[in-house]
Amino acid sequence: MDILLKPIVTEKMTDQGDKFNRYGFIVATDANKLQIKKAVEEMYDVTVESVKTMIYNGKKKMRYTKSGVMRGRTPVYKKAIITVAEGDTIDFYSNI
Repeated sequence: MDILLKPIVTEKMTDQGDKFNRYGFIVATDANKLQIKKAVEEMYDVTVESVKTMIYNGKKKMRYTKSGVMRGRTPVYKKAIITVAEGDTIDFYSNI
């Protein structure tokens, strides 16, 4: 089971990474904090101090097309904010 799906690389998360050693990830919705902590420590070789998680529910979307009204919803996802120990950093661009 893949726990870490993708990192969140936005202006806000980059700023928090520089100031507070916090990094964001989209994670599997059924993963708990201990699994997320273990996955980050194994993948990036850092010491994780805390894990905060939040679940975002999908929103209903509707648009008008030539063939009529299209209805759907955005996916449900879980986000984790990881705080690493002082002196540790995560470089998302190292393997490009």
